[in-house]
Amino acid sequence: MLQLMHSSMRMRVLVSLSIGIGSGLYCWFILAHLHLGAADFGSAIRAAAAILAHKNPYAAKLQLYPLPAALFGFPFVAMRPEIAAGIFYGISSGLLAFTLVRLGYTRLLIFLAYPYWAGLLTAQWSPLLMASASLPWLMPVIMAKPQIGLPIAITHMNWRGILCCGAVLLLCVLIMPSWPSQWKAHMQGYQFFIPILVLPGPLLALAMFRYKDRDAWLLFLAAIMPQRWFYDAFILWLIPKSRREIVWTASLSWGAGILRWYYMPQNITQVGRCIIFFFYLPMLIVILTRNPKSLRVFAS
Repeated sequence: MLQLMHSSMRMRVLVSLSIGIGSGLYCWFILAHLHLGAADFGSAIRAAAAILAHKNPYAAKLQLYPLPAALFGFPFVAMRPEIAAGIFYGISSGLLAFTLVRLGYTRLLIFLAYPYWAGLLTAQWSPLLMASASLPWLMPVIMAKPQIGLPIAITHMNWRGILCCGAVLLLCVLIMPSWPSQWKAHMQGYQFFIPILVLPGPLLALAMFRYKDRDAWLLFLAAIMPQRWFYDAFILWLIPKSRREIVWTASLSWGAGILRWYYMPQNITQVGRCIIFFFYLPMLIVILTRNPKSLRVFAS
């Protein structure tokens, strides 16, 4: 039995490493080919570099991330930007894969969803945020992108995660006590939509008919958070569990990718409506049609 457990762990690690290395290399290739530097992750690296140089990271324009994001940028400051972003996305994807295979290899099918690949193109935080749902020591990452991380934190937080978040928050206050107000000042020009306020977004409130289901709360909380682009919705793929749920939601998600390719959204509301139709409403159907006996009780 012990040998079987070790063999299973080795396979989990091997699969996770393969996904992490593959996604990291591909992210690096895309960013280098398109000359995007570290893309979105560059904000964390620049903030970390400013802190190391005893400068104010919010002196730069469009520093849209809270200070905890800089802590994740420290290990990458000395690297070439595109390599740093590739390693970051690879580690994020590998950790997410490791948490998924704990419940079966079927869950790895969520990597086929369009928002994952939209995130890869700009080295986004969503995979790391999703991994934090099962790794309490990683929960502080929610403070790097709170508008996406809060639904995960509220539905998956435990006392270990709370302690880790408290420690990171204390460290950030010690580094720069005024960072919350300075970060807030940068958010004035941030363009966003709130899914539940964009038609047919109000339908998402129907998820509360399954209020005992933790996934229903995840969907509802995500729907009331400000969002900006397709990659932000990848966290919704914590909801589907079965092969059927994952395959049909992931397949349908590519409708957004096709629509974006041929008909680029002209404003943030159009982006939001596309995301609701191809990401949110399918997840609502999953929740409402799921066998009540399979509910993951929110209180747990």
